[in-house]
Amino acid sequence: MTAARAGSRSRKTKETNVTVTLTLDAKGKANVSTHIPFMDHMLELMAVHGLLDLTVKATGDLEVDQHHTVEDLGLVLGRALDEALGDRVGITRFASITLPMDECLVNVAVDLGGRPAFAYDLQPSERIVGEFDTTLMPHFLESLAQTGRLTLHVTQVRGGNPHHLLEATMKALGRVIDTASRRDPRRKGRVPSSKGRVGA
Repeated sequence: MTAARAGSRSRKTKETNVTVTLTLDAKGKANVSTHIPFMDHMLELMAVHGLLDLTVKATGDLEVDQHHTVEDLGLVLGRALDEALGDRVGITRFASITLPMDECLVNVAVDLGGRPAFAYDLQPSERIVGEFDTTLMPHFLESLAQTGRLTLHVTQVRGGNPHHLLEATMKALGRVIDTASRRDPRRKGRVPSSKGRVGA
């Protein structure tokens, strides 16, 4: 039986205390508590649609604002994903999906080849959704890309309700992580790179 691909990472500072456990090839079970309800919802969507088992416990200085908590969520989630991917030998590596959420349409593309990069052009029509500051979403995703050692592109194809726009993004993120992280049996233990190593 193949061992589960999982990662568990924590970060504790004067501003936040974040712990994330992530399991690939799982069932989409989510147990998330960040004290930011909209962020809880987004992370649950990512887990459910990516068939990722995800546990997140986070507290932060929300009396200041949401920035530190959201940033550190991205950093710790990325590190947990990096650990779960291991040496990345034999993975599919690339994935892209254009995903609709009612009137909105978003494309998310990922390369799990070990080189961090990020591009984002969503333009929510309102800054605040519920009590969530949507300007923090690209910061969360960029932090995830950096520590997860992945390239992530998020492109708005068609806008609309800002909740729908971000919901489509997080559903798509789960799907592309699931697809790109799958092992391709044709590779027979080889690194998915012409250079012979990931991150090169």
